[in-house]
Amino acid sequence: MPNRDEIEGKVDQVKGKVKQGLGELTDDPQLEDEGAADEASGQVQEKFGTAKRKVGEAIKDLGDRIKH
Repeated sequence: MPNRDEIEGKVDQVKGKVKQGLGELTDDPQLEDEGAADEASGQVQEKFGTAKRKVGEAIKDLGDRIKH
């Protein structure tokens, strides 16, 4: 199940793509750049969340193995 960072990262990526599209439609390079930055930031946050989740799962698995 995705964690908060993964979800927020996805949301930021979508928001960034929308801003880029609006920037293209309105010929606003600043909005396009802002959208690209949002998208990149969202990708980083999502990857951080994925890594955090995987570490948590590995620790839980290790704990389960130690108990048995």
